[in-house]
Amino acid sequence: MVDVTQPFSFDTLRRRPDVEAPNLFAVDASDRLILDEAADALAVAEPGTVVVVGDRYGALTLGAAANSGARGIRVYQDALTGEIALAKNAERYGLRDSFTSSTQDAALFAGATVVLMQMPRTIAELEETASLIAANADPGVIVYAGARLKHLTASMSEVLATQFAEVAGSLARQKSRVIVAKTPRPTETGPFPAREFSEAVGLTIVAYGGAFAGTRLDIGTRFLIAYLPDMKPDAVDAIDLGCGTGILAAAIAAARPGLKVIATDQSAAAVASARGTVEANGLSDRVSVVRDDMLRSQPDASCDLILCNPPFHVGAAVHADVAYGLFEEAARVLRSGGELWTVFNSALSHASVLRKMVGPTEVIGQNDKFTVARSVKR
Repeated sequence: MVDVTQPFSFDTLRRRPDVEAPNLFAVDASDRLILDEAADALAVAEPGTVVVVGDRYGALTLGAAANSGARGIRVYQDALTGEIALAKNAERYGLRDSFTSSTQDAALFAGATVVLMQMPRTIAELEETASLIAANADPGVIVYAGARLKHLTASMSEVLATQFAEVAGSLARQKSRVIVAKTPRPTETGPFPAREFSEAVGLTIVAYGGAFAGTRLDIGTRFLIAYLPDMKPDAVDAIDLGCGTGILAAAIAAARPGLKVIATDQSAAAVASARGTVEANGLSDRVSVVRDDMLRSQPDASCDLILCNPPFHVGAAVHADVAYGLFEEAARVLRSGGELWTVFNSALSHASVLRKMVGPTEVIGQNDKFTVARSVKR
């Protein structure tokens, strides 16, 4: 039974279902500093006027609800695991009714007076978010965007300054700082989503601000695409696991008209981008795009071929477990004799892990930086 009488504590927040490890935390000093800087504004904010963007596991949302009494909080989290973690953490304190999870669009920021934000990882993502806030929030909105000092750049303040007349930094505390932006003056930013035709793959790539690599074809994906003709020729269905902008899914669907393809990612920006890529290339009838935590929604032994360019970061931390979770899920979903094709940094020991988790694994290609491996499900 959930004990809703226990006091809220940042120290008891959990990351689950995301990777949990001694060096990975559900809250950091930047979360606390954002909430402290915004405390006065939160105290007078009307219900339904507080928006939270980029809350990793619920620290900002639940801190605002528990410590400042904010209600009707609208929350956008790119990662599905973040949404699930927030919901689980909220249940522990009886705060599930204090917020709603939303997509990032004009409606998210409509009438907002306070925006709490973990600074995004890319300038493109910040440009997209800042332009949406400036164009749709209350004219008196105050944005509190924080991060660890090592992740802050001068360009971030410059981006905010294109959309807000007043931009100032807080004093640093515990290696963190908050950039406060006021007085919106919306200007054209973008366009988002961006679109670009790639001669290398003969596809139009669509990308929202938060999508990894944007409209570029990253070098790992480029290396893996070269082996498309070798990937299980008799496959009737395939999955692009961790699809990003959907390049792999679109490329294999275009090359094999009879193949049914699913593109899946936990990132909302990636899923929106992949849908755009699929539509731009006339492949919507054969490629389905799904937001999923790895492959949780897919049945056991239900697929012939899985393609994966796995990440090796959890947020800003280098951590191999995120790739291992993908490999484990791929092994569950593959039919006997099905193939998992992966591309990864050659310095990583993924080949030996794949042999244990999936089955016989052969290095098919290798260059100065990347390895392509084929694993066959036992």
